[in-house]
Amino acid sequence: MSRTHSQWIGHALWANVLNPKLSIFFHAFLPQFVDTTSSQPAAAMIRLSLVFMALTFAVFALYGVFVAQMRDRVLQRPAVLRWLRRSFAAAFVLLGARLAWTRR
Repeated sequence: MSRTHSQWIGHALWANVLNPKLSIFFHAFLPQFVDTTSSQPAAAMIRLSLVFMALTFAVFALYGVFVAQMRDRVLQRPAVLRWLRRSFAAAFVLLGARLAWTRR
């Protein structure tokens, strides 16, 4: 099934909104930065949450652009693809060998 860019973005947004780790992070990490004497601690939490989300969006947007460019460059070079496949295969062989010789 081929998706449009907006469908991919919508899917990613829903995946993040429904991810319980994000809610746990906000409830566990951000309150320590809210002033306990503040008259509106909920507003402070919302501000911190918005700053966190904006920074996260910026980092992942830059990461996405970088990865998309690297993907195109890698896929255009068959020699690089062969090297990557052989490297991953060798890593799996080494991990398998290490697991085979591990004492229980």
